Amino acid sequence: MTNERPSFFMPALIGGGLAGILSGIPFINCLCCLWIIGGAMLAAYLLSKDSKVPLSSGDGAIVGALAGVIAAIADFFVSIPFQAMSGKMAQNIMEKVSEYADEMPQGWESFLEGGGFEASMAMNIFGLLIAAVVFSILGALGGILGMSMFGKKIFPAQGNVTIDVPKEDSGVKDPSDR
Repeated sequence: MTNERPSFFMPALIGGGLAGILSGIPFINCLCCLWIIGGAMLAAYLLSKDSKVPLSSGDGAIVGALAGVIAAIADFFVSIPFQAMSGKMAQNIMEKVSEYADEMPQGWESFLEGGGFEASMAMNIFGLLIAAVVFSILGALGGILGMSMFGKKIFPAQGNVTIDVPKEDSGVKDPSDR
């Protein structure tokens, strides 16, 4: 039996990629935190399935955090095509609100006409960094949960166990006492 640990990258890539794709799709991303925890649990399951040695909860936390970072990257790229749609929807909502509101802040019309809902590249990268931190924390939690549920358990060896039972004085002599 070898004490070689399996690679953390492939399970994290599968679990994190799936979680990131689901987190990036509108209306499905309502369960974003749940997708990240579930993807990290999947990564822990895949890691423990391929392992020949028992793994600790720390290994689950590592693979889960890695899956969280991969999920943040996948979420970033999947959500790019939907940003224009989301920005246009937010602009339509704010236009309807401005029709019914009595007073709107000064310069509000220029904000709506100028497309103020479009995010800059710097804001997108900042959002990616924040998502990577939050997703890695949630992923570590999911990895620990997954390893506790799916990890191999360590049991004591069965055959090398010695039980010391005191002898009772029943009046019968032990044959070895001759």
